[in-house]
Amino acid sequence: MTRWLSLTLATVLLTVLASRLGVPSAGLFVALFVAVVFALAGWAPASGMPRRLGVAAQAVLGVEIGTLVQSDTLSTLGDDWLPVVLACVGTLVLSIAAGALLGLRKDVDSLTGALALVAGGASGLVAIAHELGGDERVVAVVQYLRVVLVTTTMPLVATTVFAARGSDVAVVPVDGAPWYLDLLFVAGCSAVGIVLARLIRLPAPGLLGPLIVATALDLLGLSMDAGVPSLLLTAAYIGIGWQAGLRFTMESLRSISRVLPTALLLIVGVTVGCAVLGLWLSASTQLNAYEGYLATTPGGVYAVLAIAASTGANVTFVVAAQVIRVFMMLFAVPVGAKVVRRYRRPPGGGSGSSGFGPG
Repeated sequence: MTRWLSLTLATVLLTVLASRLGVPSAGLFVALFVAVVFALAGWAPASGMPRRLGVAAQAVLGVEIGTLVQSDTLSTLGDDWLPVVLACVGTLVLSIAAGALLGLRKDVDSLTGALALVAGGASGLVAIAHELGGDERVVAVVQYLRVVLVTTTMPLVATTVFAARGSDVAVVPVDGAPWYLDLLFVAGCSAVGIVLARLIRLPAPGLLGPLIVATALDLLGLSMDAGVPSLLLTAAYIGIGWQAGLRFTMESLRSISRVLPTALLLIVGVTVGCAVLGLWLSASTQLNAYEGYLATTPGGVYAVLAIAASTGANVTFVVAAQVIRVFMMLFAVPVGAKVVRRYRRPPGGGSGSSGFGPG
């Protein structure tokens, strides 16, 4: 109990600090960092992250992603839905190709490489990586590297390449449901979604089941503007970060550090490729080149929303394209993981599922 209290206190304090500094997805990645430190120092709880808490964190995250889908937002795509879908498919192909290249390393198996470089839903992928058979430690570090790289370069690219300038346009906050309805919405979507997902044998039921239910209620207009309370979402991020971080060892840390240079080059390649897709999207729709770039940026939906709003871009179109990308990635990956598991090559020729210590 003392170790859990120490881990919680350190995580909460640093998360508050990181949030004030503008660190993206602060709860997830601060929790990952703190859990790694505790694991390597021998201070981590011996039992590790309880599975039920991990599933609960996945469910909360699934509901949050589901609430991103709004019928009014998707309707802004109009006749341009096909180019947007094709651009998202192109992003998926680029991600799979990059993951396959990372999987060529002897210390990374093919499935882990694919999960680590899929450009969409970083927190969701980290949450379900172990369940799908990958190493969530590698996935967490590489996915965070992608989010940080994309998020930090977006303002620079916007101002230097596209000469975007700030405007008075802002996102008007919408009044949501009372907090108790938010909690009931999350609990209902989670319970129903997990049961249904397990009945139909859906991969990663803890994440995808609640995601589907929340999306359906939103599109049908039955959500009553309910969403995930910010504190509960932060708690879910923290749980997912702990889930990955508490499994670290010194050997896994050394192995991952050797992977990072290759992963960084591949992330840059995927980012550049997505920018090219953005140029194609702008030529195929009513978007300008800058809006095409934002619509296809491989990561950071909320950062894209903020930049698009502050520079006077077509916010609803850009967000609709980003939401489709995240959904496509999160649904394609679990299904593809089943296929990969049949033909996967264990790293180093061994029989384990990853090259970073016992799973």
